[in-house]
Amino acid sequence: MKKIKVSFFAILVILTLLWLMTDTIFSQNNQFFAVRSSLLSHTGIIGIGTMSIAMILALRPVFMEPLTGGLDKTYRLHKWLGITGLVISIMHWLLVKVPKWLVGWGMLERPARGPRAEPANAIFSFFQSQRGLAESIGEWAFYAVVILISLALIKKFPYKHFFKTHRLLPIVYLFLVFHSVVLMPFYYWRESIGPVMLLLMFGGTVAAIISLSRKVGHYRKAIGEISNLEYFTDNRVLKIDIKLLSYWQSHQTGQFAFVTFDNNEGAHPFTISSSWNNDGNISFMVKGLGDYTNVMPTTLKKGDLASIEGPYGRFMFNGDKPRQIWIGGGIGITPFIARLQKLSTENHNQIIHLFYSTSAPQEDFIERLRKLAQKAKVTLHVIVSGKDPHLNAERICNIVPDWQTADIWFCGPAGFGKSLKKDMIQKGLSEDDFHQELFDMR
Repeated sequence: MKKIKVSFFAILVILTLLWLMTDTIFSQNNQFFAVRSSLLSHTGIIGIGTMSIAMILALRPVFMEPLTGGLDKTYRLHKWLGITGLVISIMHWLLVKVPKWLVGWGMLERPARGPRAEPANAIFSFFQSQRGLAESIGEWAFYAVVILISLALIKKFPYKHFFKTHRLLPIVYLFLVFHSVVLMPFYYWRESIGPVMLLLMFGGTVAAIISLSRKVGHYRKAIGEISNLEYFTDNRVLKIDIKLLSYWQSHQTGQFAFVTFDNNEGAHPFTISSSWNNDGNISFMVKGLGDYTNVMPTTLKKGDLASIEGPYGRFMFNGDKPRQIWIGGGIGITPFIARLQKLSTENHNQIIHLFYSTSAPQEDFIERLRKLAQKAKVTLHVIVSGKDPHLNAERICNIVPDWQTADIWFCGPAGFGKSLKKDMIQKGLSEDDFHQELFDMR
């Protein structure tokens, strides 16, 4: 989280500093409409700048993962930038509309217009001729942005509709690029902010075209066939084994992939629950938590084809500590199962404690987990919610007295992880030693 917070604020600060170095706001003598004009430019810069970076991040660039801490964090940054773009766009719209309303109501005097400057060159003349069109396009694009981003933030809006409406955003973004290029003060292009904005909008435009052509992650996709399905009724978990039919570049334990079983439903992110053995087999464990995942046990069948894009993520159990503490809440046990499979084939010397917290224990599933943990030389602790004492930082520290020499890997409900991280840091754990996936892609 620290990395994406730093990245987020760095983007806002850099864009603001570039604007301050360019704009004439401090020489406006506090004249309302002159200051308003400068603020329109500032909100425009921040709005299209954050949207451009968000558009680029939507391509799921793997090279960004070491910088952000994984694609899950990259998507969180993408979300924050999208929300910021929405809020700033609303402010930009209000700066346009409110003064006009005040003038219409007689509460503000319209500034006297001086003689219009003669066009300095053909490009400036073209920009001037397109201002009316750019303003109209920008207004309608703003309304579309408000609707589409709001839908993306509404959790109850079905995923199968979300991924379709979200595909419209690149089109809206391209209209906003035209709006921004035409209406950005012409002298900005001669200053340092000009090339930066040009680069951001060019990158965002390329990203939008790739998205519209359905080529996101194209070179990281493999096709597979469902070879086996196993449903654990008590905890509503479906185990899906897939035989890959095309090239897969392998994966590390703890990573995830975007899997498409139904083109109308779109790709869903699922943690890979198997280690890679170069045999073309890959597995996923999916819990029924939504409309689609609830019906998967009855709609999927052996022989169905699946598209698998990945791998992604940095939840790969790297670290130089002599001990590790793993905590899996519910379906969050998935990456640890893959890691157990990997360790069961290796001669490792790490001391590892795995805490599995579940509200729906299934004996055959837990028995398999016990056997796998024993084979991997990992100490397993099963905590049944409502029956056993609540799993918290105090209990973990009591069970693992040498926890100070361990790093913690958590996968489970976000609220549980947030609380646990806070309590462990208060006990002295370094924030860098608490690893957690932000498995929320919208």
